[in-house]
Amino acid sequence: MPDKAPTIDAGNTAWLLVSTALVLFMTPALALFYGGMVRRKNVLSTLMHSIAAIPILSLQWALIGYTLSFGPTKGGLIGGFDFALLRNLHSTVHEVGNVPKLAFVAFQMMFAIITPALISGAFAERMKFTAYVAFIVLWSTLVYDPVAHWVWSDNGWLLKLGAIDFAGGTVVHLTAGASALVCALVIGRRLKYPQERPLPHNLTMTLTGAGILWFGWFGFNAGSALRANGLASLALMTTHLGAAGGAVGWLIVEWRHRQKPTALGVASGLVAGLVAITPAAGFVDPWAAIVIGLISGAVCYVAVLQKERFRYDDSLDAFGVHGVGGLTGALLTGVFCRVAVNSEGKDGALFGNVKQLGLQAIACATSAVYAALVTWVLLKLIDKTIGLRVTEQDEREGLDTAQHGEEGYAG
Repeated sequence: MPDKAPTIDAGNTAWLLVSTALVLFMTPALALFYGGMVRRKNVLSTLMHSIAAIPILSLQWALIGYTLSFGPTKGGLIGGFDFALLRNLHSTVHEVGNVPKLAFVAFQMMFAIITPALISGAFAERMKFTAYVAFIVLWSTLVYDPVAHWVWSDNGWLLKLGAIDFAGGTVVHLTAGASALVCALVIGRRLKYPQERPLPHNLTMTLTGAGILWFGWFGFNAGSALRANGLASLALMTTHLGAAGGAVGWLIVEWRHRQKPTALGVASGLVAGLVAITPAAGFVDPWAAIVIGLISGAVCYVAVLQKERFRYDDSLDAFGVHGVGGLTGALLTGVFCRVAVNSEGKDGALFGNVKQLGLQAIACATSAVYAALVTWVLLKLIDKTIGLRVTEQDEREGLDTAQHGEEGYAG
């Protein structure tokens, strides 16, 4: 008698669908977060980096992205083409959580959308839109999809090695952050930078975006449990405490350094905390989430200051927050994780398993180096073909009118 098909769990499915919507909401939130930090003449072009990524990368994910990330493995390095165009998935059930496979596909799609958009903070106000479109499609295919397979596919080589990443510290933030640094270096600094440092044109917009990111991040992390259970509750709580710790950690260091606490600092700190807790959210105790948040807020603040020292122009601190925050969180996961919290996880260095910290370091190094090298090649290729950077005249005019023929604030 054939085995009975698994029954779909309605509660888990409902939670995953809600989480999918929450994660999608994060990309427009990122648009607001980044958009408020640029000059008025570039607000629409910055918003477009996030908003345009939604339809473009949704198609990439449906065509080849999902199957490269989660298809049958080819040596633990990449998935096969069995699920291209999302074939053979409409009536299947995902083994974790007993949810429809397409619900899992949709949830993972939202991660694939926001990750390349994070990189745009490094080159805001100076990249051609045509170059941006080419870059995010190629980067998603050649960087995001393989690394997602390494870390999250059942047969991915980093997962089999023993590295853990609950919701994307390496897959999302570290790859995006490392690529952001390469972008900033290859594309070069904005005109007159660092002699002139453009001020954010609308911090109200940035704070609104940060608040929505915090809200959406509950789907990002707690949704990664793929079940409506205690693990999702743990991930939700650690996510919130990590964000709170990040904001406080940044605030303390900034207040001491600049003698004034800033609204932008609180927004940046809470995002740094969210980034850092992402790989650890389902593997650590709530108290550990606070520690991870505090450390990441302080570390990311110091990292952001380095662009002044080394004179590179990471416009909106994509590397300083996402790259450094992702690295910090992934490594601290290897310190604070413990099996007593999640039987599917590992014990970390604090609980007698120093090896786990080493495995996390290997995952970080390979993911970051791979992302950086491929990004460098892609940028050079795009520059030789369609060109990376707008003209000096267009940069002075502003990318809203020069690239899109529109103005964010008419009149």
